[in-house]
Amino acid sequence: MKIFVLLISLFWACISFSQTNFKITGTLISEQDQTPLESATVYLETLKDSSLVTYTITDKSGKFSIEDRAYTDKLRLIISLIGFETYKKEIFIDKSEIVLGTIPIPNANFLDEVVIKSKSPIIIKKDTLEFNVASFKTKKDANVEDLLKELPGVEVDDDGKITINGKEVNKILVNGKPFFGDDPTITTRNLTKEIIEKVQITDTKTKAEGFTGEAGDSDNKTINLTIKEENNKGVFGRLAAGAGTDKRYEYAGMFNLFDNEQRISVLAGGNNINSTGFSFGEIRKMFGGGNSVSWNSNGSFTIDGRSFGGGEGITRSQNYGVNYADQLSKKIDISVDYFNSSSHSDNATSTQRENILPDRRYFTNSTSNSQSDTDNHSVNLGFDVEIDSTFLINVNPSFRYSNTSTQFSREEASRDASNVLTNQSSTSSLVENSGKNFSNEMQVTKKFGAKGAFVRFELNNDINSTESEDFLNSETNIFGDSPSDIIRNQFSDSERGNTNFRAGFTYRLPLIAKKWFLDFKYNFENEKRENIESTFDFDDVSQTYSIFNFDLSTNFINKNIRNTPSAQVVYNTEKMNFSFGSGYGFRTLENSDELRPDLSLKRNFEFIEFDANFNYRFSPKMSLYFDYDYDNTAPNISQLQPFQNVSDPLNTITGNPDLKPSVEHRAYLGFNKYDFQKGTGFYIYANGNLTNDQVVSKTTVDEDFVRNTTYANVDGGYQSYIGGSYSKDFKIDTLQTVKVRAGMNTSFNKSINFNNDVQYASKTNSMTPNLSVTYTWKKLFEIRPNYRLSFTNTKYDLEDFEDQTFLRHSLGIRTTTFVPKKFEWRNDINFTYNPNVAAGFQKSSWFWNSTLAYSILNDKGSITLKVYDLLNQNTNAQRTATQNYIQDSQSTVLEQYFMLSFSWKFNSLGSKGESNDREMHFF
Repeated sequence: MKIFVLLISLFWACISFSQTNFKITGTLISEQDQTPLESATVYLETLKDSSLVTYTITDKSGKFSIEDRAYTDKLRLIISLIGFETYKKEIFIDKSEIVLGTIPIPNANFLDEVVIKSKSPIIIKKDTLEFNVASFKTKKDANVEDLLKELPGVEVDDDGKITINGKEVNKILVNGKPFFGDDPTITTRNLTKEIIEKVQITDTKTKAEGFTGEAGDSDNKTINLTIKEENNKGVFGRLAAGAGTDKRYEYAGMFNLFDNEQRISVLAGGNNINSTGFSFGEIRKMFGGGNSVSWNSNGSFTIDGRSFGGGEGITRSQNYGVNYADQLSKKIDISVDYFNSSSHSDNATSTQRENILPDRRYFTNSTSNSQSDTDNHSVNLGFDVEIDSTFLINVNPSFRYSNTSTQFSREEASRDASNVLTNQSSTSSLVENSGKNFSNEMQVTKKFGAKGAFVRFELNNDINSTESEDFLNSETNIFGDSPSDIIRNQFSDSERGNTNFRAGFTYRLPLIAKKWFLDFKYNFENEKRENIESTFDFDDVSQTYSIFNFDLSTNFINKNIRNTPSAQVVYNTEKMNFSFGSGYGFRTLENSDELRPDLSLKRNFEFIEFDANFNYRFSPKMSLYFDYDYDNTAPNISQLQPFQNVSDPLNTITGNPDLKPSVEHRAYLGFNKYDFQKGTGFYIYANGNLTNDQVVSKTTVDEDFVRNTTYANVDGGYQSYIGGSYSKDFKIDTLQTVKVRAGMNTSFNKSINFNNDVQYASKTNSMTPNLSVTYTWKKLFEIRPNYRLSFTNTKYDLEDFEDQTFLRHSLGIRTTTFVPKKFEWRNDINFTYNPNVAAGFQKSSWFWNSTLAYSILNDKGSITLKVYDLLNQNTNAQRTATQNYIQDSQSTVLEQYFMLSFSWKFNSLGSKGESNDREMHFF
């Protein structure tokens, strides 16, 4: 052991002795007018193979400072800025501090050529931040998500959600075109880094906004991945399969054919490990990450688009898709994708709920089981027709078709504080749904002159139809002074339709060319909902469902018609844009009830709308954003219509026709900054909502704990959130780096509600500090510890309500080892402690996933052994607190398994049939 420590010490000493610490400073000015040059990229590379050493960005005074360590005595300094000639100079690393002084940079003669040939790691051009992929080192088999994690200011969480300096990425394009609809993880987790040349980041814009030069959505970002020119022709893809204990399996495949502007991609996958199926055996990604499957109290099944399981239940899924994109001519672009997902899910849930009333409490325990089968089909198309440089047409139709079959059973019992049984119920149901959807978005934009004038017509429609068959068996027993038994054996046949038509018109009048504008707008919306549900009781004589149940049947049509003329003042420059506008709205809500004509109603509302937003870019590295909205929301028909919904024997719901519209004030403030020179970044945000005449539920509970619910308007409710994050990168030397990230999210909310006809207020404050550290020794290992504390406190203004305090501790550590050669060993360990959950629920658990991969076939293939839940302690026990109850719940989770997988990738891109990604070496 002593000899081993001695050898390590000698090795470290040799590394330290051979390195030279250096610092290079200077100032850039324009040779033409002697003004400082901000946002120029300054970087160092080796003379031998042009490998990147380090880089920085000049500040607003044109100054830069580069600090690092080197193993060589000579490096090449390169300075790059759009519109200026590239500056190159060889630097002798013969002293610790090298002062270059003032460097004049000549203007470039051919801007386009300079941009294309630039090898700068970062290029800043107006509202676009561009990264050169070859400058950022990742593991050999990296995908786009791995690449994004290496870019400064970019964060990717476990679910694949991407944020850039605190702003969420809501769109990812490949060569400017969508890739398999709006699911970014299909792109980031399945395209490999080796085919990507540039990562471009901009504020999110529609194509029409980009065409007219309008400011985009500054609170969201778009990432565009550009394919290397030599990699834009050929085929590439992957195949993977794995089998494990407890009959666990997965398989996935992806094939891509690129032929310049034409792109064809096919993918398929399946598994029974709650994964989307597109992980391709990739280490950590194979542990799932789909969205949760949720179950409603009536037994209906809810699945979110491409969700295949997650924290609740175990899901077996199969899916496949095809994507086609092409440029049919210089003026016509087209993209289309088809996606199919089918799944089978099993889930069992146990809950314990403490219900809070002003003068007493009661307790409800329930268990449920569900099985569901789904089959979803979707088709998305996109047509962009540029008639000429002033006329653009965008058409985006989509189609959806789905079938769902769900079996559901539930047992529930309520007891008073003395543990006396007051009511109980048992329910079993079989629900079969089929749904169809067609939607289309069309925009026609025409520009006039060179001052920024344009006119735009928008036409959107959304047509949904759902057919459902529901077989229900239930028995509800109510005890106490007036006992009753409610037994139901019923069949319900329902047809639901929803047609939404929206039309809009915008005319932009330039007040000062390309800076000040006046927008005139008109928006029209017509939404029509049809609901026909016929319920039949079972006839013991005929042994058929033939007795019509009037109380549980409906036949009505809802209409929601809205007209809103408005005007808006807009100011746009490179550094600042703001707008403020106001509109006056007219809304008509109408309900026609064929079964109960006396409940038909018609209500008219008029309201004022106001919005303002402000965005200031201090520099490409720092910006401030503010937004305010004043809006008016009308109650929906189900809240207005005085129809008694008795589908739940323990909760009768009745609408209130006297409800008023809600008035809401919303404000958001955000600030972010990233310093490329210091490797620091932080963002802070604050937002709040204040609502008057808010529509809330008003429930009364009788002595047998049977509920009657209606709706009422209340004032004084608000929600506010304040948070931020700070990150710092430390470069110890060319091999070792440390990344530190600390964040804090807080919320301060006030809710106005009713409890057994008594109005009360509750204030809930929460605080969630978090800290993570990443230590990396390139080519050897990486370790990432993290900690999160969740603290919530709720106070009530009723003396009979006890204040509630909850804590949750989450501790995690991730390790990656890249030795010995061709091996990669990853561990993901998480510890959760929930001290407040009720007895009988698991308070703490360790969750450990471990994976060992070995590269074969010249790194084209890999064999992977993984262990899911190594300690066999996985749980999803959680406590939920609201104004009216405290609930502990726990459901089925995926348990421990071992799996052996094989993955193989193929690539014939480029003239030589292989990728040409430049490796970054250490010197």
